[in-house]
Amino acid sequence: MSKLTLITFLTLDGVMQAPGGPEEDPSGGFAYGGWQVPFEDEGVDEFVTAAFGRAGAFLLGRRTYEIFAGYWPRMTDPDNRIAATLNGLPKYVASGTLEDPEWAGSSVLGPDLEGEIARIKAATDGEVHIWGSGELVGWLLARDLVDELNLLVYPVILGAGRRLFPAGGPPTTCELTASQVTGGGVAIQTYRPAGRASFGSY
Repeated sequence: MSKLTLITFLTLDGVMQAPGGPEEDPSGGFAYGGWQVPFEDEGVDEFVTAAFGRAGAFLLGRRTYEIFAGYWPRMTDPDNRIAATLNGLPKYVASGTLEDPEWAGSSVLGPDLEGEIARIKAATDGEVHIWGSGELVGWLLARDLVDELNLLVYPVILGAGRRLFPAGGPPTTCELTASQVTGGGVAIQTYRPAGRASFGSY
C-alpha cells in the first residue's frame, strides 16, 4: 500500500500561507506572501525534484488545488519534472463545494473521505503527496492518517499567517527519520508520526 506523505514549506514560527508570492493566498489580510522566494537554493530544488519522482498521486485541499490549477497546467515543458508529474498524475481534491474541476486528471472526493483515502492508497503505485492544504492536513493528522511529514523550514519569522499546526490538534509524538540543511539555511526534516505524546515531570 502507498503511504500518505505531507510536504510543506514553513517559517520558523510555523506559518505555511502563501510561500510563493503575494497573490498566492492573501486571505485573512495576509501581507507577507512570497516569504520563501529569497531563500531558494539548489538543495531545496534537489529535494523537491526527488520527492516528485516518488509521487504516484496527489491529495489536495480546495485552496491549494486552485492555486496549483491556476499555474501548472500552463507549464508544458516535458523536461520540467514537477510540471510533468503534476499534470500527468491523478489529483484528488477534498472539497464539499468544488463540483467540476477543469485540470486534467482531477477528481473530487466523496463525503467518506477516510474511506476514499484508503482506496487511493491501495490503488496507487508510489506515494500519495499532500502539498500545502493546511485545513485538510489538520483533519488528516487528527485521525492519524498521515504516514510521513516532510517539513522544509525557512529561516524567517512572520508573526502572522495560517499555521500548519493550529491550536487544538491532538498531542502527537514523531520520529525523526531524515534531516538536512541546505546552503541557504533551509532545514529539511522528515518525520514519521509515532502515536500520542506522553508527559512526565522532572
